[in-house]
Amino acid sequence: MLRYFLLLFVLAIYSPAFAQEIIIGQEYPKSDFRPPLDLPPVISGSFGELRAGHFHSGMDYKTNQREGYPVYAVADGYISRLRVQGVGFGNAIYITHPNGFTTVYGHLQRFNDHIAQTIKNYQYRIESFEVDFPLIPIEIPVKKGEIIAWSGNSGSSGGPHLHFEIRDSQTEETINPQLFGLTVPDRVKPIINGMYVYHLNGLPFSEKTPKQYFPVTGSAGVYKLNQSQVINLNGEVGFGIMTFDKNSASENPVGVYSIELFIDGKSIYTSVWERFFFHHSRSINSHLDYPAYISSRVRIQKSFVEPGNFLTLYKDGLASGLVNITDNLVHDVNYVVKDVAGNTSNLSFRIKGNSQAEILPAKAPASMTTFFFDKENRFETPEFKLLAPKGSFYSNLNFSYQISAKPPGAFSKMHHVHNRLIPVNDALTIWIRADSTLKPELRDKAVLVNSRGGSPGGTYEDGFIKATTRDFGNYYVKTDTIPPRITPVNITDGKILTGTSRISFKISDNLSGLGSYRATIDGRWILMEYDAKRALLWHTFDENTTGGVHQLQLVISDMKSNISTFNARFIR
Repeated sequence: MLRYFLLLFVLAIYSPAFAQEIIIGQEYPKSDFRPPLDLPPVISGSFGELRAGHFHSGMDYKTNQREGYPVYAVADGYISRLRVQGVGFGNAIYITHPNGFTTVYGHLQRFNDHIAQTIKNYQYRIESFEVDFPLIPIEIPVKKGEIIAWSGNSGSSGGPHLHFEIRDSQTEETINPQLFGLTVPDRVKPIINGMYVYHLNGLPFSEKTPKQYFPVTGSAGVYKLNQSQVINLNGEVGFGIMTFDKNSASENPVGVYSIELFIDGKSIYTSVWERFFFHHSRSINSHLDYPAYISSRVRIQKSFVEPGNFLTLYKDGLASGLVNITDNLVHDVNYVVKDVAGNTSNLSFRIKGNSQAEILPAKAPASMTTFFFDKENRFETPEFKLLAPKGSFYSNLNFSYQISAKPPGAFSKMHHVHNRLIPVNDALTIWIRADSTLKPELRDKAVLVNSRGGSPGGTYEDGFIKATTRDFGNYYVKTDTIPPRITPVNITDGKILTGTSRISFKISDNLSGLGSYRATIDGRWILMEYDAKRALLWHTFDENTTGGVHQLQLVISDMKSNISTFNARFIR
C-alpha cells in the first residue's frame, strides 16, 4: 500500500517542467553497495536497453577491452548460486545480501580459488561442464570488497566486460542498478530522431497497420518535427518514437529510463525502466514495432500497449496510449524522454481532428481464421497442425496459412505458417506430415527446418514431425544424418604434450545442433570447457594427468544422436 501511494505521489507532482525528477515506484538504498570494479564507471550497455528478443537486464561495465580485472562483492552476503555455461552469462556468480537484494556478476574469466574448487568438485561429481546449482548461506559467505572473480569474456559476451545486475531476492525482478547509487557520469540528454503515427481504428496492431513517419530535428533536449504544420488525424491512433541515450563517459548508445506521452497536458502513456520480470522480457517484441524491426532493423518504441503485453514497465492507472481524434480541435502533444540521471528531452507537436484524414487499416478477408491472444488456439489440416497456448500472441491475429511445393531434399511440402513479421510470445507446437519418401529408418533423424536454414528440432509422431517454436515462418521436414565435426587444434595421435597446458578442439554441427560432449583420459572423465561463440572446446591439464603415455577419447553427439569420436594417444 505504501508503494502504491508513493507512486501516486511521484506521478502527481511530476510534469514536463520538472526536468530533474524521475518516476520511481519505491526508494532503494543508496549506500549499501560499492562498485563491482575498481575502474571509472564506463558502460557499454544500460539497464533496459533494447536487445534482440529481450531487454538488457543489467549494466555492462567496460574493462578497457581487457580481461582480468578483479571483481568485488558489492556488499556482505553469501553466494547463493553458481552457474557455468558456454552461452548466456558464461561464468556467473549470484550473491544474496541481507538487505533483500541479490547481485549477479556475469561473463567472468575465472573465480577465486574457493569458488573455483567448489564448482570443479560439482562438475566432476555430475560429469558436466555446464552447471547451475544453489548454495546454502553458510557455504561461501563473502564480505564487501572481497575479490570473488576476475572480469572476462565468457558466454555470449561480445567483448571483455562485466555484466552486473541487482535483483529483488523475493520476486527475482531485475532492477536498475543506478537507482542504488551506482551511477555513471551523465549530463547528456536523450536523443530523439523520429516519430510515427499508427492508424488502428479499432483493429489489432499488425504488419498491415498503416503508419506515417515524421522526421525530427533538434538537439540539447529540444526537438520538433521537421514539418511545422499540424498533423491531421481521424479515428483511433497510436504514436511511436525512435529514441536512445548516451552518457558523459562513453559514446555507446544506450537505453533511456522513461518515455511519457502527453496530450493537452494529460498523460496517456508512460513506460519506466525501473524494474521488470525476466519472464516478461520477450515482450520487447510487443513494446517495439516488431514488423519494422524484422524488416529493416529499425527500433520504434510504440507508445501504446497491446492487450496481451503484460510488461510491468507500463505504469498502473494510466491509459493504454491509444486515442480517438474525432473533433476538429487542435491538440498539443508532448513526448518527455528521460535518462536515469534525470536529463530530459522533449518533442512537441500538434494534431487536429479532420474527417478527411482517415487512413483505414486493411480488413482481413472473412475466410481468415482468428487467433485470440487470451485463449488457446488450434488450427488443423490433413498435412499440418498448430497449437498456440493462451498468451501466445499480444493481440488478436488473423492467421494465414498456405502450402506450396516440396523443396529439394525435403520430406514434405513447404508450409507457410503466417509470417515472420508477427511476434510469438509463448512456444507454438506445430506438426507437419512427412511424405512417403521418409523411410522408417530415418524417422528418428527427422527435424523441421525453416526456409532460413534454422531448425527447432523435431520428433516423429504418428506420421508427423512435431516441434515447438517461437517463430512464425516457412517450415518443412528434413533429416539430419551428418554427425558433428571435430577439428583438433593442438593434438594429434602420438603427440608429445610435455609443457603444453591444455588441449583444444573446434566443434560444430550442420543442422540440429550440438547435443552433448564427453571426454576421457585413460577411461576417466575429464572436464572439457566450452565457448559457444568461438566453437571452442578445451581441457586444461591438472594433477590427475601425470607423466607418461595416455589415451584420450572425445565423443560428441548432435540433437539427433549422430555421433563423432576422436581418439589419440599423447605423451606427458
